[in-house]
Amino acid sequence: MIQESPTFSPLYRQIKGLILQALEAGEWRPGQVIPSEQELAGRYNVSQGTVRKAIDEMAADNLLVRKQGKGTYVASHNDPRALFRFLRLVPIDGELSSPISVPLECWRAKAGPEAARMLDIRPGDPITIVRRLLKFAHKPVVIDEIYLPGEVFQGLTLEVLQSWSGSLYSLFESRFGLRMIRAQESIRAVAADRSASEALRVPEGKPLLSVERVTYTYGDKPVEWRRGLYLTDEHFYLNELS
Repeated sequence: MIQESPTFSPLYRQIKGLILQALEAGEWRPGQVIPSEQELAGRYNVSQGTVRKAIDEMAADNLLVRKQGKGTYVASHNDPRALFRFLRLVPIDGELSSPISVPLECWRAKAGPEAARMLDIRPGDPITIVRRLLKFAHKPVVIDEIYLPGEVFQGLTLEVLQSWSGSLYSLFESRFGLRMIRAQESIRAVAADRSASEALRVPEGKPLLSVERVTYTYGDKPVEWRRGLYLTDEHFYLNELS
C-alpha cells in the first residue's frame, strides 16, 4: 500500500487532512475504532505527537471520540450524546428530554433556484422534501421542512421515516452512509402563518423563532437545507460560544 506523507507545514494539519480523506472514503465507518496513534504515525511517516495533535483537533471538531482505555472512534449520530449537538432547543426548566419526531410528508420534486443554490446542485435536479414535527413532552414545538439532494437520498420515503426510531441524522448515517459534520444557521423572529399555526397549535401571528440551516458532510459538501419554526414559550435556543 502506498504510504501517504505530507510535504508541507503545519504537519499536524496535513495529517488531519489525510485522516479526513480516509473518513470520507469510508475507510473507517461511524462508530468504528481507528488505528492507534502509533499505527497512524507509521502510516504517515510522522511522530506520534503529530498524530496526537491532529486527533485532538478532530476530537474538538466532533469528528472523532476518544474513549478511555478503548481507543479513538469515528463519531456517530447513533451516540445519544450527539443528539443535542445540532438540536439547540433547551427547556426553560433545564431538564433535557429527547424529542419525538413525527414525519408528516415526504415527496420528490425538482430543485428550484433557491434549493439548488443552498444544496450546490443544478436547478431541476431531483430533491427529496421532508416535513416533520418535533414534540417535547407530547407537545408540538418545532415544524421542519427539509430539502435533500435526491441522488443522495434515493429510497427515502415516508414509510422509512415512520419506521425509524432514532434521530433523523442517525437515519441518514445508518441508511445512506452520510455523516453530518457541521451546520450553518440563520435565526430570526417571524409570525406564525396558517400552516405553522395548525401544526404547532398556536394562533396565527404567534411569535416564532425561524431557524434556517445548511448542513455539510465531509469535503464541505452541503447535503441538507432545513427551515424550521420553533415555539419558544417553554424553550430557548442555546448556543455556546468559545
